[in-house]
Amino acid sequence: MAMPSTAEAPFTQRESKDPFWAPATVLGLAGFGTTTMLAGVAIASNGANWGVDNGVVFPMALAFGGTTQFVAGLVMLRRGEIFPGSAFVGYGAFWWAFTIFLSGLLGTGFAGGPTASYDIMWFMIIWFLWTLSFLINANKHGWGIFGVFLLLDLAFLLLSIDFGILGGGHTVSNGLWEATGIETFITGFLAWYVATGVLTAAHHDGRKVLPF
Repeated sequence: MAMPSTAEAPFTQRESKDPFWAPATVLGLAGFGTTTMLAGVAIASNGANWGVDNGVVFPMALAFGGTTQFVAGLVMLRRGEIFPGSAFVGYGAFWWAFTIFLSGLLGTGFAGGPTASYDIMWFMIIWFLWTLSFLINANKHGWGIFGVFLLLDLAFLLLSIDFGILGGGHTVSNGLWEATGIETFITGFLAWYVATGVLTAAHHDGRKVLPF
């Protein structure tokens, strides 16, 4: 069996069964990274109302962070790549679920108050655990991917704390919201950087012009 090219790094572990399906690593990472950067800016700027008061995040989350990333995951699963395929499908579904909840697309939007905040806290905790599943295996896929999952797990932890504080009837300081937003933005930026590195390597005979 031929070894995978470095252009398909950091995710590809074995040769695709069907060469018709090109690696979807760039699409998946870019969909995740760009949407996460936008969310980070909104969190830092709007605090608890980052989703409700920001009309840019929802469309981006549904189209690029959700749909495109989900499709990228299906492509990678078709290629036999369980790590990126599961990650892209999972986080694509995350953006769908969170957008549907906050926007009220199914008729029940974010009503605010302690109960809703606790609901979001547990939502973030569950995604913290899902991310942890990938973090403990991410070192096999290069420092860039490991960094993305490490920062993402920290972002979910910070969001859990933020909404836990709100659920307890307390006010989250602007400084904590800003720190959460900045950390979330950095997470997305690193994912975007790795996507750019993979794309660049694919156009330079597999050489990592941008290290990742």
